[in-house]
Amino acid sequence: MHRKQRLAGAFRLFAKFGFSEGVAGHITARDPERTDCFWVNPFGVHFAHIRVSDLVLVDGSGRVIEGNMPINEAAFAIHSRVHEARPDVIAAAHAHSLYGKTWSTLGRLLDPITQDACAFYQDCGLFADYTGVVYDTSEGDRIAEAMGSKKAVILQNHGLLTAGATVDEAAWWFITMDRCCQSQLLADAAGKPIKIAHESAVVAWRQVGGPRVGWFQFQPLWDLISREQPDLFE
Repeated sequence: MHRKQRLAGAFRLFAKFGFSEGVAGHITARDPERTDCFWVNPFGVHFAHIRVSDLVLVDGSGRVIEGNMPINEAAFAIHSRVHEARPDVIAAAHAHSLYGKTWSTLGRLLDPITQDACAFYQDCGLFADYTGVVYDTSEGDRIAEAMGSKKAVILQNHGLLTAGATVDEAAWWFITMDRCCQSQLLADAAGKPIKIAHESAVVAWRQVGGPRVGWFQFQPLWDLISREQPDLFE
């Protein structure tokens, strides 16, 4: 139940940050007991309305185990393969956020131009092979391969995908990564940003890029959304 509550809260926060885009976007959380299954949002329900009771449990073949609504086929095609390839990943997040999808069109990794961006320094992959909506698990396999052991991957012409050892961590990495994309787009438009030197960027990554830091950064947001929107627990 704890994991499902965090998942519902993450959706509410994604709505609050403006990450909803019609029916696009999904966050998944591996079930703690049935580890070959994961919880996901029901297809066609706005992030802002998702409650614990709305979440759907699906197995590795795409079969709904618990829940009364269909799931997004793209969610299964991508997330099932990421969870399969990465036993360490408990949660993964993807949405068509404005700055993330805009940055993805450039086919570039983020530069270490801020302390926050250093969380993704040498810790983000690039999937440069957009072929349409992801309905085939073979493409999910290629996305997982591009991500490798990193915490995030930029899906060229599509958006961002982040992962973590907790729902809290995966959601925070997505939130801060989208804001880092916004920051770099603004900096590039204003001039030529000064990059943080490699050695310093590595130090900053160690300071701000670890799983515990990602988890902790999410806690104030969790406190905010759980007090502001207690119906998420229903």
